[in-house]
Amino acid sequence: MNWPTPADGIASVVTIGKFDGVHRGHREVIAQLRSRAEGRRVVAVTFDRHPLSVVDPARAPLPLLSVKQKVEQLESAGADVVVVLPFTEAFRDLAPEAFVREILVDGFSAQLVLVGEDFHYGRDGVGTIDSLRTEGESFGFTVTSIGDVCVDESHERISTSTIRELLEIGDVEGAARLLGRPHTMRGEVVHGHQRGRDLGYRTVNLAEGAEGFVPFPGVYAGTLSVGGNEYVTATSVGFNPTFGDVTRVQVEAHALDASFDAYGKVATVSFTHRIRDSIQFSSVDGLIAAMAQDVLDVRALAAAGEIPIS
Repeated sequence: MNWPTPADGIASVVTIGKFDGVHRGHREVIAQLRSRAEGRRVVAVTFDRHPLSVVDPARAPLPLLSVKQKVEQLESAGADVVVVLPFTEAFRDLAPEAFVREILVDGFSAQLVLVGEDFHYGRDGVGTIDSLRTEGESFGFTVTSIGDVCVDESHERISTSTIRELLEIGDVEGAARLLGRPHTMRGEVVHGHQRGRDLGYRTVNLAEGAEGFVPFPGVYAGTLSVGGNEYVTATSVGFNPTFGDVTRVQVEAHALDASFDAYGKVATVSFTHRIRDSIQFSSVDGLIAAMAQDVLDVRALAAAGEIPIS
């Protein structure tokens, strides 16, 4: 089968993984690979979907990043080439020996492969790091393993599942600590209900299906990047419970001290701090008062240098 690999004979050092989120641990893997490259091409290999979406769809988690975002983050981490393999039934059924020969050897001319100790590959995941080392001896590449990466001396392990759990409860600060950057979403700016404008707080609304994991409903501090500009924002995530007519989770960012038309443009929203829960107010005046306080809280964070602006 023709896999989307370079197959150009250029010597490469390679790492393979889901890389969902491209967190601090993943970036450390790329950094270690680059430190051992010695002029060879640094390749990160990932997949177009979570393997569980094929192996056991009911257990497949929602991704933290879109495939495009993941590629961008891996490149920013230092990969020269990022290859996205289609995790299809055909790929799943590859024998371990075929995976090594077709992907690593023929596809990348691998001379060094860096993976985690729990790395598995091939049909039913029967290939292990030990069998990979044996294959490497036959095909002329070296296999090196990397253990868990921790936050600091607390030995808090960095994992995608932990980051997802933090975002599910709205702990964007905790997620940022493990990611090494604020969590973001990206999407086209679309028309909403126009309520923000009527209430005195115009918002940028991301289209349904925007890239990136949606945090737990609430109000967040963060930033908005659109049209080449970046703004400090108060962002609402949720169903606008005060009005009760919203049928999907909406992400609406109010840019402080700014007025612009972003409809149809692609915007990126970051989440740096959770301000409060999403609340159903008994009156519109109560909502307006809460929004005014949200803006004050965000201003305080910005004034203290707590919201990173590039």
